[in-house]
Amino acid sequence: MDWVAVALKDDVPPGVVIPSRIEDMDLAIWCTPSGRYHAWSDRCPHRGMRLSHGFVRGDTLACIYHGWQYNEEGACDYIPAHPKLTPPNTICVPTYTCTEAGGVIWVSLNKTDSALPALGGRKPVRSLPINLSATDLAAHFGAEDYTTIAVVSDHDVLIAVQPCTDNACMAHVLASPDTDRTTVSRWLEDLRATLEGMPA
Repeated sequence: MDWVAVALKDDVPPGVVIPSRIEDMDLAIWCTPSGRYHAWSDRCPHRGMRLSHGFVRGDTLACIYHGWQYNEEGACDYIPAHPKLTPPNTICVPTYTCTEAGGVIWVSLNKTDSALPALGGRKPVRSLPINLSATDLAAHFGAEDYTTIAVVSDHDVLIAVQPCTDNACMAHVLASPDTDRTTVSRWLEDLRATLEGMPA
């Protein structure tokens, strides 16, 4: 699992931070005003507040609790209560590889040289939570891997699956550019109802 889709680009515009999750890892996904994406551990090293509750200030992410600011490398570079202090370089947030491609924000929790998953020219439609494990979602479609699942149906759909917990995942759905987005969205809602209605 070198790359995992964690959001669609439209859901994390410049200057925004959102919470996300890959299995047991809580993440803060954020974008600088210039469009660079970051994936960090969702805990401020100071008091443990979720950084996804914070705010983007220029090229830094600030914790909402005491305003500590972290630069793009995850290092604390400003503490409002001690404005003249240069914070020690030991105060830093764990960071992960994060990039955007094809309208999807991808994260790797490990160093990787692997290519990003191919999207076949498909465009993002929407993301949808599903109360089913990523493994079970892949099994439903007969897929061996759940990173991306090409769905053979009336629509040219690709699902980039984000494993969240043992019984929940996010489906980031893409479709061919000439596909009606509303139709695909309704199909996805029906799919979720079917999947969540299946016996465990």
